[in-house]
Amino acid sequence: MTVRRAEKVSMQEHMAINVCPGPIRPIKQISDYFPRFHNFPPGIIRPRPPPTRPDDEGGGEEKDESRRSSTGGDVSPSGEDEEERRKEEREKEAAQEEEEGYDSDDSTSLGTLEFSLLFDEKMNALHCNIHQAKGLKPMDSNGSSDPYVKANLLPGASKANKLRTKTLRNTLKPMWNETLTYYGVTKEDMVRKTLRLSVCDEDKFGRNDFIGEVRVPLKKLTPNQTKAFNICLEKPLLKKRPSTMNAVRGMSVYEEDSGEAPAEERGRILISLCYSSQKLGLVVGVLRCAHLAAMDSNGYSDPFVKIFLRPDMGKKSKYKTTVRKKTLNPEFNEEFVYEIRQEELAKKTLFVSVWDYDLGMSNDFIGGIQLGINSKGDQLRHWFQCLKNKDQPVEQWHALTNDNAELSD
Repeated sequence: MTVRRAEKVSMQEHMAINVCPGPIRPIKQISDYFPRFHNFPPGIIRPRPPPTRPDDEGGGEEKDESRRSSTGGDVSPSGEDEEERRKEEREKEAAQEEEEGYDSDDSTSLGTLEFSLLFDEKMNALHCNIHQAKGLKPMDSNGSSDPYVKANLLPGASKANKLRTKTLRNTLKPMWNETLTYYGVTKEDMVRKTLRLSVCDEDKFGRNDFIGEVRVPLKKLTPNQTKAFNICLEKPLLKKRPSTMNAVRGMSVYEEDSGEAPAEERGRILISLCYSSQKLGLVVGVLRCAHLAAMDSNGYSDPFVKIFLRPDMGKKSKYKTTVRKKTLNPEFNEEFVYEIRQEELAKKTLFVSVWDYDLGMSNDFIGGIQLGINSKGDQLRHWFQCLKNKDQPVEQWHALTNDNAELSD
């Protein structure tokens, strides 16, 4: 038996045998991983029908019937017509959304405020009863708000006549049932002033957020009659800021229309005068002040009232009330008596002045009035009513002026 020796194989032949690539497969392209078209089911996308020629008009109906029978349904519109139709639908939806958003933003998206107003003509007081709010716009990240209501009489100093309710936490339907009262409101104020009620969201660690406001002209009210309101909140009015258009090119600069008049008045005081036959003297009652001018850096004052009866009667002619801290609407309710005969009052003049108390410094003069035969208008009328009506206290509001500061000191 003969043994066959293995044949010697060269290196080239060995490599050619072991490294055979086999069948060549196509390399995947990028388009295979990111397809441009979706695989729609058959029947949704149909080929565009060829244009008909005039000589084919007679057979148009037969071709339509044959196309319907072959596809199993109606003929779909062309690609261009379908694209135009979808474009029109999108434009209509966008216009509808914009219109709905505008309506809701100006009517109900900010919420509604329910309140009532009453003007007491005899007491010269405006009572604003804040009932509740509904559907307020959420201002916090938790989808709720911490709302409160602040009131202002416009025009006028904002600090002097700003009143506010308490803050209710985590609610979009707050119920306050609080009454905010403005004292010293005259008939002239009811004609020319407007009440602004603003609903805000209180933030402990930041600036309070404004939700919406309501403005009611006081001339709409009937004296001594309560009128109820349920009004949608609105955004604050904006007006163009004058002489600033050159500062910002291509942009209109706006500012909030607060309706406030600069330094309209220094405040008002309610004085009661009565000549008492029992005390044999003039009884002067300093009841309250309203809407005083702010004299301190914190936006408030520490007011007190001084009264003088001139010509000078010595120390008996000077009186002073107690100091009310950090307020622009102080209530005193203090009485002072001048022992004098009634016939001598015709020659006397009563000076009333309001001051801001400053510790270790000179006091600031806020305003004053004078009641006597040399007065004018309401001040003279008030003095004559006191002289004519014995033993009957006569109360009246008076606007403070910047006159007679040196006589009142």
